[in-house]
Amino acid sequence: MSPNTVTLGEVRLSYCNLFQAKAPFNNPTGDAKFSTTILVPKSNTRAKALIDAAIAAAIEAGIAKCWNGIRPPQPSICVHDGDGPRPSDGQPFGAECKGMWVFTASCKADRPPFVVDGNLQKILQQSEIYSGVYGNVNVSFFAYANSGKKGIGCGLNGFQKTRDGEPLGSSVSAEDAFGKIAQPAAAPAYQPAAAPGFAVPGFGFPGM
Repeated sequence: MSPNTVTLGEVRLSYCNLFQAKAPFNNPTGDAKFSTTILVPKSNTRAKALIDAAIAAAIEAGIAKCWNGIRPPQPSICVHDGDGPRPSDGQPFGAECKGMWVFTASCKADRPPFVVDGNLQKILQQSEIYSGVYGNVNVSFFAYANSGKKGIGCGLNGFQKTRDGEPLGSSVSAEDAFGKIAQPAAAPAYQPAAAPGFAVPGFGFPGM
């Protein structure tokens, strides 16, 4: 692997979208991509060291490839502190990000990520991969220059599931959302009314 490509484990996924390429939620007209937010525990110092080394390698490669031989004084880095504010709006990250390093990785619609289990078998059941699942992830950090912005982004190569976790986000069951609808009382069976008796001239009822 190149120095800017690393395998990190064990991480947790959030905003998980590994089976169907979609446009970013904040840019509906943008290019469809596969993507996920990756949560790396701060206690995993080895993973953070790999991330820092890969970012440093991406910066060095970007000087010649993207930045015309000049290193930006402060390139934007895609890895954020989950205990700090979100760079997009200054609001706190979600509770699942506390104690984590947080970054989003994505790949183009024509290059889907591999998604495998512990035996390296391809996972076909999409419900097996969800926001909250744990596993190992392979990513590549890269330099970019776009609309005057210069920084380091992250490409998603693949994910290996290691275990299940509590799904992130609220879920509601049918029992929680709805009560049973009371069934109306059954209508009485239809009984046709008896025809009224009458006499026909020349004929009579017995006794008449």
